Amino acid sequence: MVCRFNPSLFVARMREVRGLGFENAPRVPANGVPDLSMIVTFVDHGYRRVAALDEPVVALSLYELVNLSTGKPHVTSRAELADRFRFTEGATIVVSGVDKDNPIERWWELKERGAILAALKALGVALISTPNYSVLTDVPRTDNLHGMKRILLAWTEIAAAGLPAALHINARTQHDYVRWGNLIAERPEIEILAFEFATGCGRGERFDWHVAQLCALADRVNRPLALVIRGGGRRLGVLRHHFDKVSLIETEAFSRTMRRRRAYLTESGRLKWTKFPTPKGAPIDDLFAHNIALVRASYEASERPPVRLRPPSRPVRRAAHRNGEPLQPSLLRQLHLPGEARGVAPEPQGVIATAKP
Repeated sequence: MVCRFNPSLFVARMREVRGLGFENAPRVPANGVPDLSMIVTFVDHGYRRVAALDEPVVALSLYELVNLSTGKPHVTSRAELADRFRFTEGATIVVSGVDKDNPIERWWELKERGAILAALKALGVALISTPNYSVLTDVPRTDNLHGMKRILLAWTEIAAAGLPAALHINARTQHDYVRWGNLIAERPEIEILAFEFATGCGRGERFDWHVAQLCALADRVNRPLALVIRGGGRRLGVLRHHFDKVSLIETEAFSRTMRRRRAYLTESGRLKWTKFPTPKGAPIDDLFAHNIALVRASYEASERPPVRLRPPSRPVRRAAHRNGEPLQPSLLRQLHLPGEARGVAPEPQGVIATAKP
């Protein structure tokens, strides 16, 4: 906890981030925005699969690529990486820095992060999102500001290594979003943002609040921004109206497959899951591929506007030189009732009288 009532720790924390302000973070060159699909499948490991997953883009955890005890990457070549996680060598690789506090704190403690990032660049990684250092509600405000500064410094390290980097936006108050927005507006090298809805930010009223704040931030910056999200897929369409590109790192297909669940779509197009036991030791490649396809189909279907069936409208006949009014006048608005009453003939012609039943 970063608190001024613990002076020695507080001073050490301030020194490691060079103060809480954003203004002294190093400037770095822009590295461009990779071309990513709307849905990016997350792959946590290669266990229980025997074939290479045929997906154009895959997402991996930063903390599964690096031995956090030694600071060394687990693999040294693209072929080893593809074999470790069971995907095709030609796939585009997105690396996600989102995780629980323990892995991301251990990443911060590594001394040779620059060498690790250089190794990831050599592996052909297309994008890395920064660690999502926490901004909790039950800690001093200085702890929040320290976490946000660490996110920014982690982003500058990744970008300085020549890797496209997504700046993770962690914020607790509207002023936090204003600070992030001002920073992004001042630094055109920030081209990609990241956000995580899978935990607290995706619950209750805070979910839509964070979505609204992200959309407002994108509008204020007033230049194209890309966004990579984890969780929050049900607001994908809203975010796509404000960001130039939005990609969802989709984790459910993998996690449900590991728990032997099979996806299906209801008649209304909703995604549901059913138990799907497999024999002990049997590979689950087909189940994983099926779940990926169904999850993607459910998101793509939600992006299409619903087809609304309406009865065909009959053309309205309009009289010439009547200012577009219908041919038949409104009975209450245009008929002069006393005059019309006087105009009724005492013996109307062409009327057939019938007896009242």
